[in-house]
Amino acid sequence: MPDLKDKVILITGANRGQGKAIAQHLAALGARVGIGARSFEAAEKVAKSIGEKHAFPVQLDVTQESDWKAAVDKVIHKFNKIDVLVNNAGVLKRKPFTETTLDDYQQLMHVNQLGVFMGMQAVIPQMEKQQKGSIVNNVSISAFAPISKSSAYAATKASVVAMSKAAAIELGPKGIRVNMVHPGGIETDMVKQGMDVPAYYDSVPLGRIGQPIEVARAVAFFASDESSYCTGTEMVVDGGMTLGNADQ
Repeated sequence: MPDLKDKVILITGANRGQGKAIAQHLAALGARVGIGARSFEAAEKVAKSIGEKHAFPVQLDVTQESDWKAAVDKVIHKFNKIDVLVNNAGVLKRKPFTETTLDDYQQLMHVNQLGVFMGMQAVIPQMEKQQKGSIVNNVSISAFAPISKSSAYAATKASVVAMSKAAAIELGPKGIRVNMVHPGGIETDMVKQGMDVPAYYDSVPLGRIGQPIEVARAVAFFASDESSYCTGTEMVVDGGMTLGNADQ
């Protein structure tokens, strides 16, 4: 398993779903994780459940540049470094293309795209000073294999891929790596939306929906020094969904 002992990691959207699972897993591997969330109370709750030795709450609305500055300053003041940023926060809104409003698009863009952009910019100065750092962007298979009624969502995710690759080229000489994880269907509230797991997942090659811990393991690899020669790399965690349905 990857060794993350004493690595300082800031995770966005870490109060639930994939973000919470990522925080729990990275902390179990020895990291000190900043639980970033719009609600400080929600961040506190998760941090307490993990334990103060390995987790601390951070007020962080990824759409607010002032929150990014305050969050990164807090981490650096506390530990004098920041080893890893995990851009996990995201929102999903499905509507037919012709019914997608400008407000819909802008909401998705502000969280999924600009939130990642601002986060990367916020941590780069410290990582550059350290001459080492890892940025892990939790994206989506929608970036290259979108489903119906998700044009705006897919567009924001695809833009993060292009930005990540371009940044990887520019930041590599400074010792900063930028990599991406692409989850498929993962069993979270955002996917289930109060319903049972869709029967569709029985037909993917691995025959089931994914679990948050399986995304967390991929993030841990990119966060650790085990991926020291990976940058601009994309890891798909989708049970083979993008390959097509399994023969029955």
